Amino acid sequence: MAQGSIHGRFVWQELMTEDTAKAAGFYSKVVGWQTHPSAADPTYTQFGLGGGHYAGMMKIPDEARAAGAKPQWLPYIGVADVEATAAAVERHGGRTKRAATEIPTIGRFAIMSDPQGAAFAIFKPAQEGMVPPATPPIGGFSWLELATSNHEAAFDFYSKLFGWQAMHRMDMGPQGTYLIFGSDGVQRGGMYKLQQERSSVPYWLPYASVANADAAATAATGAGGHIVAGPMDVPGGGRIAQMTDPSGALFAVHSAAAAKPATASKPATQPAAAKPSSATPAAAKPAAPKPPAPAPAAPKPAASAPPPKPAPSVPASKPAAKPAAKPAAKPAAASPPAAKPAAKKAAAKKKPAAKKKAAVKKKAAKKSSRKKPAAKKAARKSAAKATKKSATKSAKKAARKAARKAKKAARKARGGKRKGGKARRKK
Repeated sequence: MAQGSIHGRFVWQELMTEDTAKAAGFYSKVVGWQTHPSAADPTYTQFGLGGGHYAGMMKIPDEARAAGAKPQWLPYIGVADVEATAAAVERHGGRTKRAATEIPTIGRFAIMSDPQGAAFAIFKPAQEGMVPPATPPIGGFSWLELATSNHEAAFDFYSKLFGWQAMHRMDMGPQGTYLIFGSDGVQRGGMYKLQQERSSVPYWLPYASVANADAAATAATGAGGHIVAGPMDVPGGGRIAQMTDPSGALFAVHSAAAAKPATASKPATQPAAAKPSSATPAAAKPAAPKPPAPAPAAPKPAASAPPPKPAPSVPASKPAAKPAAKPAAKPAAASPPAAKPAAKKAAAKKKPAAKKKAAVKKKAAKKSSRKKPAAKKAARKSAAKATKKSATKSAKKAARKAARKAKKAARKARGGKRKGGKARRKK
């Protein structure tokens, strides 16, 4: 890709809202973000964590509010050339909502909308070589999801602009097909057809990476937000929750799966699986939220350019909700009357078998009693044989001992004769 691998990558997220103070308090509790005013424009707030900045926030301009703009999150996509990409957007059926604008020392951006009406921004950083990391840090963004009126047409549009690849299409039943897209062989997000009963306005939904999605969902409720889906498990481990902030902007969080312990048992701190409401394939998407209010419309850009400071925050893997299949109907229990005759029949079958077994044991006992005399006779015979063998062995031993004594006496006798002969010859 041009300019390293930033082209077509999500490099920044921006919140357009009505109450920036309330939003700052909400997201600091849910994601843990700290807020900092931008050096380029003090009215623009940056969200960060641990020295990194991952998102920004600005108040909806009065003219945009008058035109019906609602709070929403806006994704920034990296490009090698803002003007050339903006021209390509218009050629492929999209339109320019804010012309290319320069932010000193930060970069150049433009706000666009796709043919279905979903808003997004394109951005070229002032510094060369800025590339998002492969794995999102806590506080960064791990997944982007587009709910739109025609996801196949939308994918065709974005793939022409950014070179995105269709990595997988999943049949979601009544919800239609969920298309997972990515680049360089890495999944970046998903697209699906927006259900008309939920919203008629397409929108991008960002997923922020948090340490614990369940804790984030609890914090969101306590801070004035509303949970629209989850918390729930996702394929491969991890949890997600989708929500609206106090102003109604849609937002989502994702926590990665905890490392597996050495033993096979699950850790006590592992969140329990949420009880889903519909069946989903193994690598399913996060469930499309049904906000309490209509989905936010694309805001009319402010008169002055917001000064975003994009920070890489796209991961190598997606979060995806995995609502488990609906439990099958519980089979009716067998009625007691039907079970009792079966038990009696089984008992009746066992009685003849027991009698037969007793007869076999009796017969074996008789046979054993007949064999006892023969066994005693064999034992006596074996004992006599052993006694005879022992006596024979003792006799042989005594004979050998006597023979040795005789030999010894003979040798002594021969020795005496030799000595007598020598004495006579000397005389």
